[in-house]
Amino acid sequence: MNTAPLTVAVLGPGGVGGLIGALLARDGHRVICLAGEATAAALSQGGLRVESAQYGAFTAAVEADTRLREAVDAVFVTVKQTSLDEALDRVPGPALGNAVVIPLLNGLDHLGLLRDRYPSAEVVAGTIRVEATRTAPGRINHTSPFTKLELAAPLDEFAEQLRHAGLGVTLRSDETAMLWDKLAFLAPLALLTTRHRADVGTIRSDRRPELLTVLDEITAVAQAAGAPVTTETVLSFFDRVPDTMKSSMQRDAEAGRPLEVDAIGGAVLRAGAAHHVETPVTARLVAEVARLTTPEA
Repeated sequence: MNTAPLTVAVLGPGGVGGLIGALLARDGHRVICLAGEATAAALSQGGLRVESAQYGAFTAAVEADTRLREAVDAVFVTVKQTSLDEALDRVPGPALGNAVVIPLLNGLDHLGLLRDRYPSAEVVAGTIRVEATRTAPGRINHTSPFTKLELAAPLDEFAEQLRHAGLGVTLRSDETAMLWDKLAFLAPLALLTTRHRADVGTIRSDRRPELLTVLDEITAVAQAAGAPVTTETVLSFFDRVPDTMKSSMQRDAEAGRPLEVDAIGGAVLRAGAAHHVETPVTARLVAEVARLTTPEA
């Protein structure tokens, strides 16, 4: 196996990207964080400081810039969908070359966008399960006892290097199934908790009929798209998460930040329309959550 250190760029060194970058840097890889001027300056000076339930507390030195200026082995794209277009200006195609590009975004539509924008790169579908928050530039609070990546590509050597850095990595052969495994849980979680301003425990008790209807709609779309997702499987996972869990979209709504309602809910509606699957309750929730960002809400 090739054990030479990697050169990895992280576009958006927030909670997720900052944690990945810090783990890779701590393990001896060269990490270049791409961010705005203030964040880049803070990272260049102080590195990435992680407080983690899984990895302990540590600081890792990284490089930082506002723009990718050289070839790298891989780029993790860890911004939110709402800021993706602007962020991609930091990664010019000629500098990127044939690097592996791993977007860890919610939804489905970003893959086509990235593959169109970077035709010479290998854009690999990825998902991540982790709870990590940026508390200040370069300061990451990691609260989950796991960091689990899934990648839909046969990147065995790369995956082994990520595992050596401490990341849990599973390689999947079916991109569609992998993406819908996440979206079928995330979409009802995000839409219902945000719309009703309630945690998961309240949703699954007080809003259970609505939850079941939305799960039926979304898993029907997933199955039409070719993913073997069932309502029973997603509901079982829903019923096991902590009562007090909130979605990141709900937290964004509480903080007045832009919402990923189009990336998450809109992706379900577009896929439903493409496969002629009706999703009336999901569509109503998408519209109601979208109105939360307007002054009238």
